[in-house]
Amino acid sequence: MSEATKTPYLTTKDYLVSGETFDLIHDEELDMLCTSPVPSEEYLPKYYDSDAYISHTDSEKGIMAYLYQKVKGYALRKKVKLIARHNKGAGTLLDIGAGTGAFLEAASKKGWDVKGVEPSERAREVADDRSVDLVSSIDSLPESNYDAVTLWHVLEHMPDLERTVHDLASIVRPGGTLIVAVPNFRSYDARFYNTYWAAYDVPRHLWHFSKTSVRKLFSKDFDHVKTKPMLFDSFYVSLLSEKYKSGNRFSLKAIWIGFISNLKGLVSKEYSSHIYIFKRHH
Repeated sequence: MSEATKTPYLTTKDYLVSGETFDLIHDEELDMLCTSPVPSEEYLPKYYDSDAYISHTDSEKGIMAYLYQKVKGYALRKKVKLIARHNKGAGTLLDIGAGTGAFLEAASKKGWDVKGVEPSERAREVADDRSVDLVSSIDSLPESNYDAVTLWHVLEHMPDLERTVHDLASIVRPGGTLIVAVPNFRSYDARFYNTYWAAYDVPRHLWHFSKTSVRKLFSKDFDHVKTKPMLFDSFYVSLLSEKYKSGNRFSLKAIWIGFISNLKGLVSKEYSSHIYIFKRHH
């Protein structure tokens, strides 16, 4: 992304699928970490080929998946309320990285005219059962300006970050709302778990953002309105991180670290994940 001097930050590994090791390179100008090496676009889908990758399934097997699905249901309602508040009611909504379409289904029930982008054929098949209309890429969309565009933990997966930011500027209507949720590598739980921090999730996560990097990336075409914490993320990420570190499927220590991370976030404003709300320039 940047021509700034890039320095190594840490080395971590893919704990979910391949066990391969990756470096995280610090882009000092943006205060962002970049996964290295980046798998080819042809090979990258293989790193998603895991039943453990539950964001693309509706499984409730196992305590982690069960907790994930229960929290997701609550979070979906909060997300729909959030976009309605900033759009002053329902309108046209595009969700990029829509997964199995649960968010769009919830928004549709509240009066939104919804559309989604999801590259995973497996996820799109599940969305079909929800009668949610998904396309495989942004290129497949008819030209349109949406009232609201959302990316819930998706931006970190996009191979071409510059093009994605450019595309977003072209599909959000002037005065429209863009909502981006991403993990924050400056959080306490990220520092505590270090190389075991589950939200690094290499190589599926190609970029690792700070508050500085997200604001800079979108500053050309968007006004930053607000940043909100995602309080549940610290617990979920800490539980996964502890599993990677110690092998424990459930850990009270991880719950404690998640709580401490949120507590420290009250002062530092650096939470495990953030929601960034932007308005498109008129």
